[in-house]
Amino acid sequence: MAKKIIVIDDSSTVREQVSVALSEAGYQIVEAADGVQGLRVVEQNADAALVICDVNMPAMGGLEMVAKVKANGKREELPIVMLTTEGDPALVKQAKSAGAKAWIVKPFRRDLLVATVRKLAGAA
Repeated sequence: MAKKIIVIDDSSTVREQVSVALSEAGYQIVEAADGVQGLRVVEQNADAALVICDVNMPAMGGLEMVAKVKANGKREELPIVMLTTEGDPALVKQAKSAGAKAWIVKPFRRDLLVATVRKLAGAA
């Protein structure tokens, strides 16, 4: 059974790029378009091995969503990777404080994305 990865990004193009890269690496993908939907998807997929999340999204941003996932006490061990155009060290620090395990800047390299997922979630 392939490990499940949740991809949360308001850009359908980015979701598709990440989904294709990780599907080809053997992972099962579940998508969400913003932090509100993402939080719901995380709650509905207790078997997810990892979350990849954008920072800037409508409805609820990625940093707020990460904090909510970690605060509810059910999934504090769930690795979360921020995938964003932002490179501000203060935001990176804020994300790490909220519970994110890694930060990848868009446009991303497929090999780096897959390697990061394998490191944090294990092989597909």
